[in-house]
Amino acid sequence: MQAEDARYLKRKVKGGNIDVHPTEKALVVNYELEATILGELGDPMLGEKKECQKIIRVRSLNANSNLTALAKEIIDKCKLIHPNKLPEVEQLLYYLQNRKETGTAKASGKTKLADRPLEPAYDCTEIDEQAHISDLDEYLELLYEDVPEKLRGSALILQLSRNPDNLEEIFQNETVVGALARVLREDWRKSTELATNIIYVFFCFSSFSQFHGVILHFKVGALCMTIIEHELKKYNLWKEELDKKCKAVQTDRDKRKAQTEFERSAQRFEGLVKKQEQLLRVSFYLLLNLAEDLKVEMKMRNKGIIGMLVKTLERDTYELLILVVSFLKKLSIFIENKNQMRENNIIEKLIKLVPVDHEDLLNITLRLLLNLSFDNDCRSKMVKFGLLPKLVDLLQNENHKTVVLCILYHISLEDNAKSMFSYTDCIPVGMKLILESPEEGPDMELMALFINLAANKRTAQIICEKNGLKMLMKRAFKFRDPLMMKMIRNISQHDGPTKNLFIDYISNLCTTVLENDDEDFALECLGILGNLTIPDLDFELILKEYNLVPWIKNRLQPANKTEEDVVLEIIILVGTVCCDDACASMLAQYGIIQCLIELLNAKQEDDEMVCQIVYVFYQMIFHESTREVIIKDSQAPAYLIDLMHDKNPEIRKVCDNTLDIISEYDEEWATKIQLEKFRWHNSQWLEMVESRQLDDNDAYLYGDEGIDPYIHDDDILDRADLFYGDTDGYDHTVMMDGQLTPEFIDEHGMYNGNQDYLMVGGGGPYGYGNDYDPYPRPESHLGYAMEGQAVDEYGRPLDIYDPRDHYGRPTLPEYYNGNVEDEYDYGYGYQGNR
Repeated sequence: MQAEDARYLKRKVKGGNIDVHPTEKALVVNYELEATILGELGDPMLGEKKECQKIIRVRSLNANSNLTALAKEIIDKCKLIHPNKLPEVEQLLYYLQNRKETGTAKASGKTKLADRPLEPAYDCTEIDEQAHISDLDEYLELLYEDVPEKLRGSALILQLSRNPDNLEEIFQNETVVGALARVLREDWRKSTELATNIIYVFFCFSSFSQFHGVILHFKVGALCMTIIEHELKKYNLWKEELDKKCKAVQTDRDKRKAQTEFERSAQRFEGLVKKQEQLLRVSFYLLLNLAEDLKVEMKMRNKGIIGMLVKTLERDTYELLILVVSFLKKLSIFIENKNQMRENNIIEKLIKLVPVDHEDLLNITLRLLLNLSFDNDCRSKMVKFGLLPKLVDLLQNENHKTVVLCILYHISLEDNAKSMFSYTDCIPVGMKLILESPEEGPDMELMALFINLAANKRTAQIICEKNGLKMLMKRAFKFRDPLMMKMIRNISQHDGPTKNLFIDYISNLCTTVLENDDEDFALECLGILGNLTIPDLDFELILKEYNLVPWIKNRLQPANKTEEDVVLEIIILVGTVCCDDACASMLAQYGIIQCLIELLNAKQEDDEMVCQIVYVFYQMIFHESTREVIIKDSQAPAYLIDLMHDKNPEIRKVCDNTLDIISEYDEEWATKIQLEKFRWHNSQWLEMVESRQLDDNDAYLYGDEGIDPYIHDDDILDRADLFYGDTDGYDHTVMMDGQLTPEFIDEHGMYNGNQDYLMVGGGGPYGYGNDYDPYPRPESHLGYAMEGQAVDEYGRPLDIYDPRDHYGRPTLPEYYNGNVEDEYDYGYGYQGNR
C-alpha cells in the first residue's frame, strides 16, 4: 500500500463482557478496538484489532450505597456499556458490596511488597476519543479555548503522555509544554479536572530525569505546592461545613429535612474529596520525582512541604497515604526534616496506620517510624501513645518482622521503656523465635533487642520463667552462640532469685573459660562468673577445683599481652571472689596484688580497668589477712593517693572509701592522706596565687624594696600557725613581715582594727616612720577632706581621732584633756604617750 493512497481512518469499538476486579473495588469492561485505514474510494486497505480493558473504580461503594443509582451513573459516563446491561452492572456492584476484602488483608507469610508507590490511576481522563501524536497541534489549539475545550485538549495530551514513547516528541514541541504551564498557572482554580490533567502530563515528564530541567524552568513544582496548600485549606472548610450540618441534625426541630440536607452534603463532600485526592496524589508524586535533586528538595522544605505532607496523613485513601508516607520517609533521613516532622506531631498521626489492612502502606509506615525512632523524643512518644503493643503484634508477620525488631531495639535503648516490654507479649513471642531459630542462630535484630531487655531486672525475671534460662543455656552451649551468652550475662548481673539459678552452670562456665576454644564465647562466660556475687557460694572451692588462681596470675601478666577485654573481666572476677576471706588470702599469696599494681601502672589511661583494680584493693582491705599486705608490703596506698583526685567520679569514690579504711589502721598513711586531702582542698587558691603575675600597679604598690610575694621559698602549707590556733596569741611584730593575710587588715588599713598600727606618713608617737610604711603615698597626695572636716594651714584634712597637725602637735586640746584613750580603747594594751 502506498502512503498517498490512504485517505481515511475508521475506528470501531465493540463492547464485551463486564467483570469485577479481583482485588479492588472496580469493574473491568472488556472491549474490542478495530482500526481500519480506508482508501480514496472508501475501500478498507489495512485493518487491525486489539483487545482492550477499561477499569472503572468505585471506591465510594459501601454498605449504604444505592446500587441502582450508582449503576445508572456508571452507564451514563461509560459509553462502552450498553444501557440494557443495567441489571448486570447492578448485580456486579452488589457482589463487590458484599465481597470480603482479601487482597489487602494482613499476610502471615512473606509476600512481595511494592518497591515504590504505584503511578496515579486517573480514570476521569479517559475519553472516547483516541489521541494521536500527529494531531498534537490540534490539541494545542484547544488549550486556547474555553475551559471545556481546554479540558478535552489536556486529556488528549495526557493520553499521549502516558505512553513513554511519545514524551520525547512532545518535549521537542516547546509551544505545547509552555502552553500547558500557562494554562495551569491561569486556570487551576477554575477546574480541578483541568489542573489534574496538566499536572499529570508534567508528572509523566518527571519520571525521567532529563525532563526535570524543563519542569523547573516553568516553575511547575512551586505552582504545585501552591495548589496543594490551597486544596488543603479548602478541605478544612468543607469539613467544617459538614460538621455544622451534622450538628444541625441533632439540634434542628425538623430533623428529617436536616438529615436529608446532611446526606446530600456528605455525598457531595465525598465526590469533591475524591477529585481533590486525585489532584493531591499526582501533585505529590510530581514533587517526589523532582526531589531527587537535594537542592530542589531543600527549596520544597523551605516552602513548607513537610507540614502539607503531615496534614495529608489525615486522609483515608490508601494510594494517597502510601505516596505521602513514602515522601516523608525520603525526607526523614535529614535531621532538620525529622525535627520539623516531630514538631508537626507526626507520631500521633502515624499511630493510626499501625496496623492497617494494606501491606504496602503498613510496610512503608514502619520504615518511616524506623527513621524517626533514632530520635529520643520520637521514641518516647511511640511508647506514650501505645505503639509498643501494636509493634509486638506484628512480630509474627514475615513482611514486617525485621523492621519491627529494629524499631523495638531502638525503643529498648531507653531505660524507662525497657520495663514497658513486660506488659506486652514481646518476651514470650521473642523467646519462641529464639529457641525455634535454625542452627545458624536467631536474627541479629532479635538478639540485639533481647540483650537490651535482659539488662532490666523485671524483664530478665520474665525471661527466666518456665525454665527459660535452662533452655537458653542449653542452646548457647550447644551452638556456642556468643550473642546468646551475652544476653545470659546481662541476666546474671541482677540480684535476687535469678542469680541463684546460675549455680548449676558454674562447672560449664569454668570449663569453657579454661578451654578458650571460642574467645568471644569464653569472654561472655568469664563475665558471667564475675557477676555471681552470691554470699553463700564457696569461691575457695571453685578456685581450687579448677585451679583458677595460676590461670588468673598468668593472664594478668602485662608481658603475656592478653586481650584487654579478657584482662578486665578477670579483674572483675578477682574483685568478686575477694569478698571471701580465704580467697583474698590465697590471691595475695600468689602475688596477684603486685600484678594488679603493675597493671595499674601500665593501664593508667583506661578508666574502667583502673576502677576495677581499685575496687579489688577495696575488697581486700576489709580482710585482716590481706590488709597488712596492701598497706605494708605494697605501694597500693601511694597509687590510691595519686588516683584520689582522678577526673572519673567513680574512681574518686572507690579511692576515697579505700583510703578512709587505710587511715583507720595505719597512722603514718593517715597523716599522708590527710595532708594530700588538705593540699587538694586548697589547690585552687594556691594555684591562683602561684600563677599571679604582678602588673604595673602591683609593682608600684610594693615599690622596689624587694618584698617577696605571698608564697615564699618555704611551703606555706608548713605554716600551720596561719590556719590553726588563736590569732590573739601571735606576735604582731612578726605579722608585719609581709606574711599577713588580707583578712587581718580592715578597710582603714589598720591591722586587726588597731589604731596604733595605722601608718601615718610622718613621725610621732603613733607612727613608725616612713621606713616601715608598707603603703607609702605620693608626695602630692593631700588626702580627701570631707564636708565640714577641719583642715590645717595647708588645706590638709585633720584626723578627728588624732587631733595633731603635720608637725605632730595637738590641735584640739579638748580631746587631749578628755582622755581620748579611755574613750577609744581598742583593747590591745597600747596607751597613748601624751
